[in-house]
Amino acid sequence: MEEGTLKSPTHCADTGDDYDAFQWDTREDCEVRQILDRIADKWSLLVIALLDRSSMRFTELRREIDGVSQRMLTVTLRQLERDGLVERTVHPVVPPRVDYALTPLGRTLHETVRSLVAWTEAHQREIAAARAVYDARVG
Repeated sequence: MEEGTLKSPTHCADTGDDYDAFQWDTREDCEVRQILDRIADKWSLLVIALLDRSSMRFTELRREIDGVSQRMLTVTLRQLERDGLVERTVHPVVPPRVDYALTPLGRTLHETVRSLVAWTEAHQREIAAARAVYDARVG
């Protein structure tokens, strides 16, 4: 392959241990960027966290996620299903019942989400103090 050419339209640079943080985010069509945009979305994080406990129906998810609209939850679930993180099961009953659950891949992502939440909880006071200092300086 000629130097400077890409392997495919969606191929991004290697993200190994010594990666340049901006190397994978240089093109709009970078799959890594697209995946990070999806899973780092606040609604996706909440859905993943809730589904770790057990499968849930749409109405249960909507009731648990404060502020999410029906449309936004539908879009989020479809995107997570498309990415292979959530599975949708339709039960043949009247009225129809649909359950959502994490796939094995989604469960591996939840481990990372749980680590992020733990880090946030451990450092929330430091972050609040930094915000107060910043706001006092700027405001």
